Amino acid sequence: MPIHNFFFKYRSFTPMPIVFAIIFYSNISFLECMLGGIVIAVGEYIRINAVMYAGGETRTIKVGAPALCTAGPYARTRNPLYIGNMIIYSGVIIASGGPYMWNLLLISTLFFTIQYTLIVILEESTLHDLFGQPYLDYQKNVPRLFPRLTSWKNDDNRTPSNFVKTLKTERRTLQNLTFIILVLLLKSQFL
Repeated sequence: MPIHNFFFKYRSFTPMPIVFAIIFYSNISFLECMLGGIVIAVGEYIRINAVMYAGGETRTIKVGAPALCTAGPYARTRNPLYIGNMIIYSGVIIASGGPYMWNLLLISTLFFTIQYTLIVILEESTLHDLFGQPYLDYQKNVPRLFPRLTSWKNDDNRTPSNFVKTLKTERRTLQNLTFIILVLLLKSQFL
């Protein structure tokens, strides 16, 4: 299996060593926990907003899309979900505190940059094959990662799906996040 496919297929599991290190080295303080919580909320807001436009199709182990989404946050960056994920992990690391917080932030940033670069190369190739010239126009006008200041004006006038439906598709992300935070809090209280 090519490395691009491996990272795409197992993208929910590959960060587990980072999660274990975050938990192991955590030393929660109130200030770091509050700051981390704010960063997590920003990341989750970005994710939820992206899923409201792209739909539940983002939760798949098969590369592709039923339609090219260029509305909402996708009119500013081609990969808002990945930006949201990186911000969420940064927030968890900040909330966990500990003596290696800055090292873990650096490692996490490097890991996700490599993983998402590999995944994006695979996704872009697939989207180009599926959508052709409209995808090339999208690539030309919307940056891969760092968002544009203004939305790209295009013909995608879809409306976001409803918030409750979106929360259902985000259930696994929210459960995992809650579990990690709960483990961090329990560790700080009992160990």
